[in-house]
Amino acid sequence: MIKFKLIKVKILFLLLLSFPYSIFASEFILSSSGIIDIRAINKINEIGKETKEKLGVNIYLYVKKNLGFKKSISIKNKLKYIKQYEDKILKNLTKPYVLLTMSINDIHVNLYTSKSLKNIINKDDILDDYVVPLLASKDKNTVFSKTSAAVLNGYAAIADSIAEAKNIELTSSIGSSSKVASTIWRVFIYTLVVFGLLVYIYAMLRRKKV
Repeated sequence: MIKFKLIKVKILFLLLLSFPYSIFASEFILSSSGIIDIRAINKINEIGKETKEKLGVNIYLYVKKNLGFKKSISIKNKLKYIKQYEDKILKNLTKPYVLLTMSINDIHVNLYTSKSLKNIINKDDILDDYVVPLLASKDKNTVFSKTSAAVLNGYAAIADSIAEAKNIELTSSIGSSSKVASTIWRVFIYTLVVFGLLVYIYAMLRRKKV
């Protein structure tokens, strides 16, 4: 657990520190709500530009602190609201596209692809392996740093998936480091489960002997 807490964010932000610290308009980041580090924004734009030029795909990012619905809203209405909200975003995207959405306070992440990319992009793999583990990590890193690392991690994984499917190499790729933390996380969880089962079995056997 200790290894998992900081390794991923450290890896990504060591990379980020080497990027130019400049501010410019983003074609691919539709919203950031001021909670994404400018160095992550720069790298995302670099990946997005190369992906568009070499692969012909637009990868978009839409991040908000919250989507504006009331806390008292029912789960059914919440899901309906989010779907309508994100449908409006999708209408304005240039195909083929991938859209990664995130609402921090609402604990919501989602991934959309145009039809031609549905067999290339595995939504669950991207979110479960590259995005959610960083957002859900309980460590001393701020929401700002975890969000920045998570969106860069997910964005890069999307680009790499498309590039691999088309057998094209991206020079802007951040490489295999993007899955280190999620692998450690899975091993940790599986270890806990196995350990818990062994403890339970041992306790039951002792109870029977007594």
